[in-house]
Amino acid sequence: MTRKLPLLAALLALPLAPALAESHLSPYAAAEVSGAEGEIAGSVTLYETASGTVLARINLSGLPEGPHGIHLHQTGDCSAADFSSAGGHIAGDQQHGVLAEGGPHPGDMPNMVAGADGLMKGDAFLPLLDLEGMIADGDGAALIVHADPDDYSSQPSGNAGSRLACGVFEVK
Repeated sequence: MTRKLPLLAALLALPLAPALAESHLSPYAAAEVSGAEGEIAGSVTLYETASGTVLARINLSGLPEGPHGIHLHQTGDCSAADFSSAGGHIAGDQQHGVLAEGGPHPGDMPNMVAGADGLMKGDAFLPLLDLEGMIADGDGAALIVHADPDDYSSQPSGNAGSRLACGVFEVK
């Protein structure tokens, strides 16, 4: 019976694990994300973990069902109707995509899937992202959600299609 108690205690603590983990993180920057017509809404928050790796926490609604490419773009500007004002990916000296030689860009994230309800929630680690030099630099940065999934290799941006939503990061 005593061997079952630690297992029971661990199982009871599972629902609390995400809340406890988040309480130990301080947000570095956050972006309110929206689509051109306001149909897409939500946020992304960037955290610097104790190891120095950046954690991006994404919470969006109103997206078309299916996989979408998501990237951090080099300019904190969502003013253009097609969000082209956000520029290209935060690239550093790397090629685009985890499948490309010399990749990925520091701003490349894995594809994320929106459910039939339009919700997309998830976390991504960005080990190559320099928060101070790439997010808090003079022209800022933006998150872009694309219409199609990233193929993880096509240059310069993964053939991820049009830009559906954009959000400008504000340092906390």
